[in-house]
Amino acid sequence: MIIELQGTTTSQIAKRLVEVREEGGAVALGRVLTLVVITEAADNEAAIRAANAASSEHPMRVIVLHTDDGTGPSTLNAEIRVGRDAGAGDVVVLHASGDSARDPETLVQGLLLPDAPVVAWWPDHGMMAPSRSPIGRIAQVRIIDTQHAADGAEALTEIAEHFAPGDTNLTWTRLTRWRAQLAAVLDQPPYEQIERAEVVARRGSAGAILMAGWLQARLQAPVELVWQEADEQAHNLRAVRLHRASGPIELERLSPTTARLRQPGQPEQLIPLTVRDTTEALAEELRSLAPDEMYAEALLEGVPVLCANGVCRFDFEAETAGGGL
Repeated sequence: MIIELQGTTTSQIAKRLVEVREEGGAVALGRVLTLVVITEAADNEAAIRAANAASSEHPMRVIVLHTDDGTGPSTLNAEIRVGRDAGAGDVVVLHASGDSARDPETLVQGLLLPDAPVVAWWPDHGMMAPSRSPIGRIAQVRIIDTQHAADGAEALTEIAEHFAPGDTNLTWTRLTRWRAQLAAVLDQPPYEQIERAEVVARRGSAGAILMAGWLQARLQAPVELVWQEADEQAHNLRAVRLHRASGPIELERLSPTTARLRQPGQPEQLIPLTVRDTTEALAEELRSLAPDEMYAEALLEGVPVLCANGVCRFDFEAETAGGGL
């Protein structure tokens, strides 16, 4: 069910939410957090669908906030979504213009769940300093996504300059299965030192740079980024090779669901490595609201070493991003 409120206020929206819950016989118990989605698009249904799907694992209130540039008449319009249109919780979509758009923190304060964590999510690439934004200042976790950044090195460098504990990145979250598989291989004999590593990816991929940064920080060995041409049919991160005395370990993506693992002295293995969509990555981030120390290490320690050595750079031309990780 979707209820539209034109020319409204935050207090009127909050009152209507209570009425809808009472009329429907639903109780507002069990919701564990408030997710505030700050979007540049006036109609970002993809972000709402992802939040609704993630709410099946994390019941929550979703507040979607769209503001204009602060010009024009002061207006606040809203939609309240419950039932099948809201997943396991409720959704409030706010469209603010004029003076109403200039204070987003005040807009959402009266709609936050009491005594529950606040998570802020910017699904559109472009937020470089989330902790310094009005919504970011009231959020325990701040989620951005650099997957579609054309120049990943430039984006990550700017993000690192403004990083604060609680900042995270869905591009990093999509690397979880890659990192887990590589770590599992290194936990098996022979326990040899990694002499150098290679990451093969679409040139400029922020995910590939984060992967290389993680390897740099963890292995303390030279890491090379092997850039390939952008291809809409290919994926951003295409292979990782770890070189040691007995021979290389190679994890290479073959399809959106499968990767090939090669190790010296062992037969090739085809392993499941499904490309993670936004819903799955968002749900993972909401499982733990603690600061992500591994992300901070990769971003603040590993990536700067790579970029200082010139590994991050390439002859940049504006390109469209490829597929997932």
